[in-house]
Amino acid sequence: MIKAEQKPFEEILEYLAPYNKILLSGCGACVTVCHAGGEKEGALLASALRMARQKIGKPLEILESTPARQCEPEFAQELSDTIGRVQAILSVSCGVGVQTLARHFPATQIFPGVNTTFLGETVAHGVWEERCQACGDCILEKTAGICPIARCAKQLLNGPCGGSSNGKCEIKRETDCAWQLIYDRSKSLGQLHRLTEIIPAKQWGVQSRDSGPRRIVREDLKV
Repeated sequence: MIKAEQKPFEEILEYLAPYNKILLSGCGACVTVCHAGGEKEGALLASALRMARQKIGKPLEILESTPARQCEPEFAQELSDTIGRVQAILSVSCGVGVQTLARHFPATQIFPGVNTTFLGETVAHGVWEERCQACGDCILEKTAGICPIARCAKQLLNGPCGGSSNGKCEIKRETDCAWQLIYDRSKSLGQLHRLTEIIPAKQWGVQSRDSGPRRIVREDLKV
């Protein structure tokens, strides 16, 4: 899922300095799971903002709402009745949610309350690690379900570099070498022969952002 971290509190206060009534909108999906922007986190942030503004004699009225998924238009539209009653929105959703609100409510200033960081996995309570860079050309069937694009510092597609040692990355020694992980898992699955296949270079000109935003169109779902 998408992982995010709340922006520095002082940065958020600076955004909101000109306003006295805002909507703080959370999201019930990804940022709830990583405790960055769910209903509980939104309520705590709202309380802290109210207290900070009260201290400087400039009270801030905050309405709160947490749609199930801020990035989906039908859920974003749930905020329609509230938008006309506020001067700005502080979104503690990922960057996609912020832009969804900006598209649907073009006359309202939208501020991000979190920094969107990566597509990741929960590896321990309170610990998340990047697992996918959404490159658009998944090769996990060739690499034992471990992504060398997201997990190898050099994004190597055909085995480890000469700098890895003792199963650790040359760039960040406390990090497991992605290709060591791929080798070990392939061996346990009896699939080491798969590593003899040369994986061709990715067509980054097509899959990267060089041509602008990527799009998926499903004609069978369009209405």
